[in-house]
Amino acid sequence: MTETRPMAAALWMLAAMLILGVIDNFIVVVAEVISVWQMYFIRLCIALPVIYLAARLLRQRFLPVNWGPVLLRSFLFASAMLFYFASLAFLPIAQSLAGLFTSPIIVVTITALFLREKIGAYRIGAVIAGFVGTLIVLQVSPGNFSPLVIVPVIGGVLYALNAVITRRMCGGESTCTLLAGTMGMQGILGILGLGAIALFGIEEVSGPLAFVTRGWGWPMEGVSLLLVGHVLGSIVGVFALTRAYQLGEASHVAVFEYSIMVFGPAFAFVWFGQSLSAVQMAGVGLIIAAGAVIALRSGRG
Repeated sequence: MTETRPMAAALWMLAAMLILGVIDNFIVVVAEVISVWQMYFIRLCIALPVIYLAARLLRQRFLPVNWGPVLLRSFLFASAMLFYFASLAFLPIAQSLAGLFTSPIIVVTITALFLREKIGAYRIGAVIAGFVGTLIVLQVSPGNFSPLVIVPVIGGVLYALNAVITRRMCGGESTCTLLAGTMGMQGILGILGLGAIALFGIEEVSGPLAFVTRGWGWPMEGVSLLLVGHVLGSIVGVFALTRAYQLGEASHVAVFEYSIMVFGPAFAFVWFGQSLSAVQMAGVGLIIAAGAVIALRSGRG
């Protein structure tokens, strides 16, 4: 059995969440110039050569051992990030993250209802608390509700399904294989989206939704370097995240993943002036606490 190194794992995870929490804020800038589909295609062009080189240097497999599970996992992950990235164009990052981080709640629900795993009172309570926290951060109420807040929640559902597939069917795959699969699938979705917009003559909608309805834009008017930096940062961030799970117990490492709920909104406040109300900050606290309980109680009910 591989010896765990909890301190190193925690530091890798904190580094990953800091990087991802910072770079995801700049999606709102990129969204003003290009579309999410173009961004996905460019991520493919930049990331795959880098990941292939990393696989050679680290002596890891680049191609999957089992293609089916990797393709399914890649599709779910890429689709989850599609909804998450799209939501960043019209929601503060705290609300987008709150929607995405419904995934632990959904994982527990899936394992209980469909995989017939037993869950105890602690995790049931954490699911309820996390759900309430999500509603608070997303400001879901009869008098103040926008259907757009559902977009990152859909991402959370897909991210949860990806987590279940990864844990149960992709254990024998290398880090580089899974990362390449994700970036490759993002590129495919980007090509399909750009093709559909051109084929059906979809007109660009003004405002934040242009990020989804816009076709290919050229030149990229000042966001080229920002986009390259985002892709490279994503590779480093996901590598650090994966390394964290390799060094530590998953249930303990997952707790530190919630630090992105602090890093992301904090950077958004400093750089873009995005702020949370006291009630929403309490909701963030509920989500973090619920995620920590779910992670720590995994395998114990």
